[in-house]
Amino acid sequence: MVRVVVPESQRGQRVDRALAALWDAPLSRAEAQRWISLGAVQLDGRPADASKKLRGGETLLVSPPPPAQTAALPDASVAFETLYEDAHLLVLDKPPHLVVHPAPGHPDKTLVNGLLARGGFEFDDDPDARVRPGIVHRLDKGTSGVMVVAKTAAAREGLKARFAAHDLERAYVAVCASTPRDGTIATTHGRHPTDRLRFTARLPAGKRAVTHVRVARPLARGAALVECTLETGRTHQIRLHLAEIAGAPVLGDPVYGGPPRDPVLRALGERLGRQALHAARLGFVHPLTGEALRFETAPPADMQALLAELS
Repeated sequence: MVRVVVPESQRGQRVDRALAALWDAPLSRAEAQRWISLGAVQLDGRPADASKKLRGGETLLVSPPPPAQTAALPDASVAFETLYEDAHLLVLDKPPHLVVHPAPGHPDKTLVNGLLARGGFEFDDDPDARVRPGIVHRLDKGTSGVMVVAKTAAAREGLKARFAAHDLERAYVAVCASTPRDGTIATTHGRHPTDRLRFTARLPAGKRAVTHVRVARPLARGAALVECTLETGRTHQIRLHLAEIAGAPVLGDPVYGGPPRDPVLRALGERLGRQALHAARLGFVHPLTGEALRFETAPPADMQALLAELS
């Protein structure tokens, strides 16, 4: 159960709108309404009413229900590279532009569709596992790189515990439109109050978000290749921290930072067609065997070409 204290900024908002805005992961208003209709949300100890207006200061107790069953179908045409696989988990290199979950606007051709075609997922406690294999973390559509997927219930719960405790090694590389300072960025993190596509660090209260930033090397036109190591893993954390706090947005990012003033960088970002961000390294202890595992991949061809242009 998750406890959410309603801030003053949500005064006058409906419960469903406030829950969608305050939840620390993308949550549509329709999904918030589904949770409320299932009795999964309490307001100050009583079942919540989606339309009730809030004063600020109330407490929401949320027990997220299982995701609604999707119509995801196996699709062997969805391609990704497998880095490691055993009976319990699979580690893969997600290509750019691949959506992880089916969603409005992306009903098929997702990583989930490709995983379903691969098979081998065993969740005895989950009769709907055939339509939602063990995704325990996500990468944005435009972000490439290393992901781990659970194949069994035991692996799923063990990996979820690692992610919840931030007990993993996660490092990303990014091409930034300007050069940030080396150091640690520590902020609050939450949904932007007026733009549901964005998150922000400029909130009086919120989840803790910590990113360690190091400039790997300067690039042409004032750009830089930057390594970011995650201490926490909030939605859009690196993109947000680099743009909003460091003043060095990821090149090509369609949501944060805006297009660079330099016309060459702007053209390169438009040509890339995504944020120049790659999950380069993932390390964790195997939840069943106790073996220390570590995986590292180079950025994909489009980002390599970008780096060549700026070298």
